[in-house]
Amino acid sequence: MKTQDFYFELPQELIAQEPLLDRASSRLLVLDKNTGAIEHKSFYDILQYVHEGDCLVLNDTKVMPARLIGERKNTGAKIEVLLLTRKDMDRWEVLVKPGKKAKPGDMILFGNGKLKAEVLEIVEGGNRIIQFVYDGIFEQILEELGEMPLPPYITHQLKDKNRYQTVYAKQEGSAAAPTAGLHFTPALLHEIQKKGVKIAYVTLHVGLGTFRPVKAENILEHEMHSEYYVVEQQQADIINETKKAGGSVIAVGTTSTRTLESVTDENGIVHGKSGWTNIFIYPGYNFRAVDCLITNFHLPESTLIMLVSALAGKENTLHAYHEAVKQKYRFFSFGDAMLIK
Repeated sequence: MKTQDFYFELPQELIAQEPLLDRASSRLLVLDKNTGAIEHKSFYDILQYVHEGDCLVLNDTKVMPARLIGERKNTGAKIEVLLLTRKDMDRWEVLVKPGKKAKPGDMILFGNGKLKAEVLEIVEGGNRIIQFVYDGIFEQILEELGEMPLPPYITHQLKDKNRYQTVYAKQEGSAAAPTAGLHFTPALLHEIQKKGVKIAYVTLHVGLGTFRPVKAENILEHEMHSEYYVVEQQQADIINETKKAGGSVIAVGTTSTRTLESVTDENGIVHGKSGWTNIFIYPGYNFRAVDCLITNFHLPESTLIMLVSALAGKENTLHAYHEAVKQKYRFFSFGDAMLIK
């Protein structure tokens, strides 16, 4: 299967640069995965497509303000540090720009020295391991000094950092938001629950690898990034009860989908567990847990559009994307939504 099979033309002006004032007022393209039929709705209309006995699965990860702008102690030169993975309490794997300037032993100062970091080593791929030094509580200092690490295709500055956070974000650890969840408001979630729909939470900390393009010509040669997940047994039980009773499991986002498919066995039983997943879902994949998917519109030739194509079928997906372009839907993180039912 070729990467170019998942290409579509996307006009630059359809890439959403700002979130809407009302989270739930985005548009919703509804795609029937069995027939390929398309409906054009508002996100509020999601209430028409969820039913008593169904289960909505949300990723409750929280985005860290992981972008730090500092200066090198010995030269005063500006340097940008992006937190990727916490190795232990104060040691992190980070992406540094400009990378060549950060050598082992170098010190970087943030906020006039309120936060300091020593570069310890250079690891595979050019990332750095750094050790932070500070007085107080790291998370509070990060909240004060850090910025939201918006995706590379968003060029506008975000006025309210909470808009790149779901209303149910709880477990801090992501470098990017699980953006399908950005459409939900507390009021809409309440209405969904009033219909008799259960809500289950999983955690997958989204890494920057989610934006990494597929460079291999054959998709099977693509090396998938790993991300850390946690599924509590209590949440797994909610999903298993739903499936046993004949309800639909509706994953909110590709991150929830990848988590669920990572913890579900060949008999369709979801297990409470934690670990790292590098699951790569593409057409031909047999879904074990997920019946329906709420997602945003993704980049051409990305692993995310491949996952959507695995659930809805490649032809149905690309037809829906061409229709979304034609109807001027807003794309990517702050864009409109799609329901695959």
